[in-house]
Amino acid sequence: MRPCPSASLLILAGLWLAGPLAAGPFPAFAAEAGAPAKREAGGQGRDNQGEGRKTGDQKTSDSDDEVDTENLFGFTEGSNTGKRGEQELLLDSVGRLSKRRADTGPSSYRVSNTKLSYQFDPVENLSLELGVFADARSVRNIADLSDKSYGTFDGASAEIKYRFLKPSDDNPLGLGVELRPRYARVLPVEGQGADIFDMESVLQLDVKLVPDKVWYGSNVSFEPTMGRLRGTREVDRSSTFLWSHAVVGQVAENTFLGPALRYLRAYDGAVLNRFEGHAVFLGPALYHRVGEKAFVTLAYAMQVAGHDRDPSYARRAFDLTHFERHAVRVKLGLEF
Repeated sequence: MRPCPSASLLILAGLWLAGPLAAGPFPAFAAEAGAPAKREAGGQGRDNQGEGRKTGDQKTSDSDDEVDTENLFGFTEGSNTGKRGEQELLLDSVGRLSKRRADTGPSSYRVSNTKLSYQFDPVENLSLELGVFADARSVRNIADLSDKSYGTFDGASAEIKYRFLKPSDDNPLGLGVELRPRYARVLPVEGQGADIFDMESVLQLDVKLVPDKVWYGSNVSFEPTMGRLRGTREVDRSSTFLWSHAVVGQVAENTFLGPALRYLRAYDGAVLNRFEGHAVFLGPALYHRVGEKAFVTLAYAMQVAGHDRDPSYARRAFDLTHFERHAVRVKLGLEF
């Protein structure tokens, strides 16, 4: 049955009006009517495509919602925070491997520090995280260290993060600061029991080098530490300075990969009092989105340069007193 001419004219007039109205004076309304509400991609939420894309690969008007930089760079962390009300469970494990052998014969240094945490974003640009730690290690025939093999509870931490600058199509720069007070029960290198308090402060920066494709991330960190050794009651004070960089590019729809560089300096004293050694680490970082609600971050770093100020090791390559030769990070996140 054919439509009558008057009905056809009405249909054509409606289509003619719908075009300019949807694209002209009400663009925001048209976007909301044509797609469901979106969440930020990466560690803090994403849409049905896993990387912040609409059906049909149409981009959102605000491309900062497409990639979450917080978990993108391996050992370096981006400035991103979640939207108001978002929650996340995180399992973050850092393995440290290989130090200088004491004597001839087999030796091993394997330490794993694992954090289980809950992250909540009460308001825009503010993130709170509470975590508990476990320490497991196997040390045998390592210079200046006692042989040990055990696993134990290693304290708790709180992390407070605020993002000052949010990247957008007009501004590619994101900037945030994070404070990480922590109580620990084990000295990180020696493995000796202690009551340790530290407060790491981290400046987090990320830049969209190529929109939605290539990102640069950088951290500057200062971490003063004060502890009292169990048994001897000796007080131990130290501090660490870190400057890290990473560049990652999108190699698949849900996957980013790229190189990362970290520079660390160790000091005796809680406020960078006396320089003791430094190390440069280089390695790859991988971020992969698993479905809509989960992600995995993998990173490996090898010490490629360094120096120990101790006269006993002045002629040796690397600083293996304060830092390890190899480091591995595995981070899993689940949103709900």
